[in-house]
Amino acid sequence: MSKLLYRLGKTAYDKPWYFIMGWILVLGIVGTALGINGVHVSSDIKLEGTASQNVLDKLEKELPQASGGQGSVIFNIPEGERLDTPENLAAISKAVSEVYKLDYVINPAELAAASGADASAMQQQASQSAAGAGEQSADPSNLPPYGPLMIEGMPVPGVLISNAGDVALFQFQFTVQQNSLPKGVTDSVINAVSEAEQDTNISVLPSDSLKEVGIPIGTNEIYGLVIAAIVLFMTLGSVVAAGLPIVIALFGVAAGVGGAFAVSNFVSMTSFTPVLALMIGLAVGIDYALFIVNRQRRLIFDQNLNAREAASRAVGTAGSAVFFAGLTVIIALCGMLVIGITFLSMMAIVASVTVLFSVLIALTLLPALLGLLGERICSRKAREKNQANAHKKSNGFANRWISGVVKFRWLVIVAVIVVLGTAAIPVAKMELGMPSGATANLDTTARQSYDAITKGFGEGFNGPLLIVAEPTDTSQTVSLQTLGAIAQDLQQFEHVSVITPAGVSEDGKMAILSLIPDSGPTDAATKQLVEELRSPDSIIATNYDMKLGVTGLTAVNIDMSAKLAEVFPVYIGIIVILSLVILLLVFRSILVPIKATIGFLLSILATFGLTTAVFQWGWAKALFDFDTGGPLLSFIPIMVTGILYGLAMDYQVFLVSSMRESYVHGNRGNQSIMNGYQMASRVVVAAAIIMVSVFAGFIFTHDIMIKQIGFALALGILIDAFVVRMALVPAVMSLFGDKAWWLPKWLDRSLPNLDVEGDKLIAELNSKEKQQVK
Repeated sequence: MSKLLYRLGKTAYDKPWYFIMGWILVLGIVGTALGINGVHVSSDIKLEGTASQNVLDKLEKELPQASGGQGSVIFNIPEGERLDTPENLAAISKAVSEVYKLDYVINPAELAAASGADASAMQQQASQSAAGAGEQSADPSNLPPYGPLMIEGMPVPGVLISNAGDVALFQFQFTVQQNSLPKGVTDSVINAVSEAEQDTNISVLPSDSLKEVGIPIGTNEIYGLVIAAIVLFMTLGSVVAAGLPIVIALFGVAAGVGGAFAVSNFVSMTSFTPVLALMIGLAVGIDYALFIVNRQRRLIFDQNLNAREAASRAVGTAGSAVFFAGLTVIIALCGMLVIGITFLSMMAIVASVTVLFSVLIALTLLPALLGLLGERICSRKAREKNQANAHKKSNGFANRWISGVVKFRWLVIVAVIVVLGTAAIPVAKMELGMPSGATANLDTTARQSYDAITKGFGEGFNGPLLIVAEPTDTSQTVSLQTLGAIAQDLQQFEHVSVITPAGVSEDGKMAILSLIPDSGPTDAATKQLVEELRSPDSIIATNYDMKLGVTGLTAVNIDMSAKLAEVFPVYIGIIVILSLVILLLVFRSILVPIKATIGFLLSILATFGLTTAVFQWGWAKALFDFDTGGPLLSFIPIMVTGILYGLAMDYQVFLVSSMRESYVHGNRGNQSIMNGYQMASRVVVAAAIIMVSVFAGFIFTHDIMIKQIGFALALGILIDAFVVRMALVPAVMSLFGDKAWWLPKWLDRSLPNLDVEGDKLIAELNSKEKQQVK
């Protein structure tokens, strides 16, 4: 491997414009495709095979008018005023009428007219069901604190008003799911309802369901790049050298993320898929280029090589580590494909392709740019400064640190385990879910709408459930009378607030009901209710020989959390096994891969523990700019574990490969550990700071999902690089000494020698030099 990359680096150095123009051509193709196809992202998250998704798929096929997404709007009035005055009623009625005139919005009046007598019967049955539910409570305090908004004795379709008269809820349905709506439809809805604010004191609060899907990238990410540039300059000591890794990273994300956008018209892509690729692409692109440039400069300083030979050897040695580090990240990401969840698979593919581009660009474009720079990669001032400081290196901070770690190795090991174990304690209380208006910031319309709905109608109205009833015997049908009886029986379930029959399909094979829980969308009581409704032993299933399906956004989120928790152990097993094989090939050791994996488990548990404490319990919420704690994003465990495992192994490869290189070249015991640490620690620390900075830039976005992911990744890198790799790894290596490199002889003969340290390459080059001298 090192010989191949050495020749590749030398070719790129000698013929830079071939490689530069090649990559410019790639970006040109990506840009052209992007201009033709445009950018298409959505908030659609499908979980194939789950109960809620199966019900949705069936509705889309057999009763499409019931499968569309639901939107809601709150009309609010200042305290002491009422919405049911003639002027306010007229404004609300006009706004509602304008919404029902829009394309892709179902008009209930037109639907009822098309249904004829059946619709009238349905309305009567719904009234009987509601009346029956009310008769069961003799206590007036148990009656709902709301009712339909009435104008001249007629209800306004889809609008409820609180008994206090200060809050009205307008719920309506689209003909398709929100992610399938053409651009501008939700804006038209918001513009229509906003007319109610004209010449009134009414405040209109669109819910989160009407938020236009966008790419949650802002200017905060630039701060991470600025910090990265400063760290690069401090590490490399040159503006020119510091600029190369950033250029390489930008090329990588332009090719990877741009390519993802270019094909987004043909594949389903969530809005945070390109954000994930951007996060990883910037981080690994900068780091991989940093490792190669730093190695070239060290070869120039320490061995007095010219820039051409130093660049070629850097690509051959550090480039080998870059290749296998990138391969580990790609494997960790591609492990998501085995899970079989489409949106996660697409995220994994896009991020993996971006990492692949970053590796290829670091191994080809970077040496080409180094060829253009020539000897200017190390200025005369930098060479003189290096010579002046040469005698100080042995007394530097890195030497003092590694000497202390080796000397007090048992204390370091115990301290790391205790500290990370303590940080991991909140993991036992970690809850998974999807962000909702309940966890949005107080100054957002999504949060204000959620709170207003909770105040006027109950928290359950923020998470309605759609119930689909089907006869177990496919030859049977559902009558309106049966539907009414089912509605009354469903009212007996615990945590049910309101049941409304919505209709029966034309063939009578399927009935639809709307259920409002008395608990919030992310409450444990709501999850328990969904499980009880789906149970084949429920009173509905036994009394009516019916099977109930439960769907809707709340049910989808519940199923997502359950599905991801179920597949998480499988995913962990896959990436650990594959990565152990790669690390075994790279380090030719049994202990090193096992130690690397155990260290990672400590860091990931601590990461999730602290992430739970911050985003679920609300610790330091003001510092991270959010108001309310809530469940962690459902797919954070899988996504963050995969990414962090790959990136953690990057540092493992770069740090421990230097220790092995020292061992291969004759150093033994603690000397090989200390020499390897001093060679690699500076650049690994710089790379970790850069990665933390890039990820931390995403913490301060407004999107809570990106905020949580950015925090977990930044914290995970911080813990793994500075606590596990910089302290625990050398301490454990010192504990085992040369036995850390033990490998059974039969296995040693069976494994291919990848020559990641470049030992064979250096031996061949030295042999050629001797022959030339003779």
